[in-house]
Amino acid sequence: QVQLIESGGGSVQAGESLRLSCVVSMQSFDRFAMAWFRQPPGKNRDFVAGASWNGATTYYTEAVKGRITISRDNVKNTAYLQMTSLKPEDTAVYYCAILRDSSGTTSPMHNRNNYPYWGQGTQLTVSS
Repeated sequence: QVQLIESGGGSVQAGESLRLSCVVSMQSFDRFAMAWFRQPPGKNRDFVAGASWNGATTYYTEAVKGRITISRDNVKNTAYLQMTSLKPEDTAVYYCAILRDSSGTTSPMHNRNNYPYWGQGTQLTVSS
């Protein structure tokens, strides 16, 4: 059974930094790409960042480039989302997910339908 458990969310002030973690219980985690999505209140769940199976290739939505870094540790079966210069518009529930391929080459990372496994999410609230 595949499980993804996010942690690290909370309430912060604008301009602060935070790191989210996602621990994955899954054999062959190191064969699949993974990503972080977020869902602001009353809005859709959108792609934030993704990493290929070995973390060598990363993908970011334009709104977070330069502020957010995705990484993964395949030995620890854990993925991370390091966020800096946080803004109120970053407020959302953050989800990690496993892509059905090793990279976004054949399965576009931004498409939620390409992710068969999801975590329960962790809430991040950024106050101005």
